[in-house]
Amino acid sequence: MDGMKLTTKDLCKSYDNRIIIEDINIKLKEKEIVSIIGISGSGKTTLFNLLSGLEMPDKGNVFLDAEDITGQPGRISYMLQKDLLLPHKKIKDNVALGLIVKGMSKKDAYKKAEGLFEIFGLEGTTELYPDQLSGGMRQRAALLRTYLTANGVALLDEPFSALDSITKTQMHKWYLDMMLKLDLSTIFITHDIEEAIYLSDRIYILGGSPGIIKNEVSIDIPRNKREEFIETLEFLSYKKQLKEMLL
Repeated sequence: MDGMKLTTKDLCKSYDNRIIIEDINIKLKEKEIVSIIGISGSGKTTLFNLLSGLEMPDKGNVFLDAEDITGQPGRISYMLQKDLLLPHKKIKDNVALGLIVKGMSKKDAYKKAEGLFEIFGLEGTTELYPDQLSGGMRQRAALLRTYLTANGVALLDEPFSALDSITKTQMHKWYLDMMLKLDLSTIFITHDIEEAIYLSDRIYILGGSPGIIKNEVSIDIPRNKREEFIETLEFLSYKKQLKEMLL
């Protein structure tokens, strides 16, 4: 597991005697971005619940930095599709909330967060409320909150799907730029094949019943070349390949 942030071994989970996912083995390297794609019902959310420790697997293990964290919530961060910012709290309180819930004093939580507002493009927002921010800025605030409690790994469940296409494109570029500055490894769930190709170093294809890892695809394009990459035939080739794998 050398150089790995997160790994799984033979994860299985069933509900009501129906196996949802079976023998899932994935890996996430340091500062890597990995996407998981699959049709609805293939077990993506179940997998994230196991990775985050919200549920126990029937069989198998989850390892963070080679430590077994199976069934231990709070060890890595899990951000859902909606930003879930509390409307009655200022942005500084929203982003610090996870740290405070974990027992950090409000003063220390603010101090840990304040140096990151600029990196996350949130300068001047600390005293504002969520309804005073655009959709993209709200997602940045939610991502900052996630990062502060991430322990180096963030699980992001379709974090950009609610944004309009222009804002989503801007957020994709911003996220790749930000990842160069942070010690963070990310696993995305997405239904958007183009998003997965643009953002990812590797993509896992989850499918079948029960859900298994059907394929793994590496995107061998440097992150700083992704903007030009989306206009190329190679990008279209990756897209065609992934669509065929999903069938």
